[in-house]
Amino acid sequence: MANAIRVRFCPSPTGNPHVGLVRTALFNWAFARHNQGTMVFRIEDTDAARDSEESYQQLLDSLRWLGLDWDEGPEVGGPHAPYRQSQRMDIYKDVADKLLAAGHAYRCYCTATELDERREAARAAGKPSGYDGKCRDLTAEQRAAYEAEGRESIVRFRMPDEPITFTDLVRGELTFTPDNVPDYGIVRANGAPLYTLVNPVDDALMEITHVLRGEDLLSSTPRQIALYKALIELGIAKDIPAFGHLPYVMGEGNKKLSKRDPQSSLNLYRERGFLPEGLLNYLSLLGWSFSADQDVFTVPQMIEKFDVADVNANPARFDLKKAEAINADHIRMLDVKAFATACEPWLRAPHAPWAPEDFDQAAWEAIAPHAQTRLTVLSDITANVDFLFLKEPVEDEASWQKAMKEGSDALLRTARAKLEAADWTSPESLKGAVLAAGEEHGLKLGKAQAPVRVAVTGRTVGLPLFESLEILGKDRTLARIDAALAKLAA
Repeated sequence: MANAIRVRFCPSPTGNPHVGLVRTALFNWAFARHNQGTMVFRIEDTDAARDSEESYQQLLDSLRWLGLDWDEGPEVGGPHAPYRQSQRMDIYKDVADKLLAAGHAYRCYCTATELDERREAARAAGKPSGYDGKCRDLTAEQRAAYEAEGRESIVRFRMPDEPITFTDLVRGELTFTPDNVPDYGIVRANGAPLYTLVNPVDDALMEITHVLRGEDLLSSTPRQIALYKALIELGIAKDIPAFGHLPYVMGEGNKKLSKRDPQSSLNLYRERGFLPEGLLNYLSLLGWSFSADQDVFTVPQMIEKFDVADVNANPARFDLKKAEAINADHIRMLDVKAFATACEPWLRAPHAPWAPEDFDQAAWEAIAPHAQTRLTVLSDITANVDFLFLKEPVEDEASWQKAMKEGSDALLRTARAKLEAADWTSPESLKGAVLAAGEEHGLKLGKAQAPVRVAVTGRTVGLPLFESLEILGKDRTLARIDAALAKLAA
């Protein structure tokens, strides 16, 4: 349909995906889905030295894990294929030739040394240090003389001599003056096209209507707008897309979260057991809000509400504790069966410290509802339920020293006797047994249950104790208390 919204997500396959990149993908995806538009996924892989197939596959896998599907792109196809820039080189060469022929671009023969010297001189004189236009208007004779010298040339785009003004969807009206946006390179001396050419050319040919991208690319926007006008004149582009520049994501010390910051790695959150829904919920809050009084929402709710006009231009700070809290809320929102299934990778090798044959599916299904209310991330499940599947509880000396005070042996003997006589089909009966043992020794339930918990589970904190004892069973519970008594006696 006419004027249908088309957005794109176009990462370079270098390194591991990071949360800033995912936030950009999410905002584009939500904008497309909210407006029944098209999400184009394009791979910018023209830098052979840095791009890798492994990173490309990680990008695909990460988007699939997050549920950020695409309508056109790798493995999906579409009317503007191919969607990997490394497969579109003939297109860029053709466009560069047309820009040169029409006078929108020119060959620049300046050497790197000459450019550096002139930049330093401009700085010393207090002038802008961008390219000074030396090769802008060379005659055919001058070009021939440079080529006779054996000089190589790059292709530069000729910027207009008037200000460029546009309305940013996030920041409002912005104006860039010519002295701040000098002519810039679009093709290297070896003929390889630069990002400054391939990105807008692909956006033009793929009829992208809205470009939502990071604030760090804002300075390149006037250059791209000027190039778009040239492409429209040449019949290559139809329109200039609307631009929206998303706020920086800040890390510790209010510094921009970099790709090298461990906290920025998407893989970290996936490995820790963040739910895709929980992570997307949190990342959407980095520059946007659902409402003044609601931070937790589903992906469909976000799609229904998302408008790029509501994105805040101010930097957003990545807060790990808030991300974990929101993920915990999404864990509680799962039905128990979905929760149990989501935890399974952390209940199997290589995450689980118990032998595969010691895993008891029935015990897991029984304990899952109690575990679901306690987890922040899914990987926490292993330590929460290991007492059920290990032959012996974990040996945590700090927990042992904390719980096993003077008189703990007498308390444990009393608790053991009362537990042996209790009804093991009722957590309330088991609680009553430990409560009664505590009363005999002048202890409230909290103090009385601590040695029992450490004897049975190895830890001072964990899942609800009496439900855990019921699921572990009478024989194993009493055997563990006996082992603790033997250790205390030794």
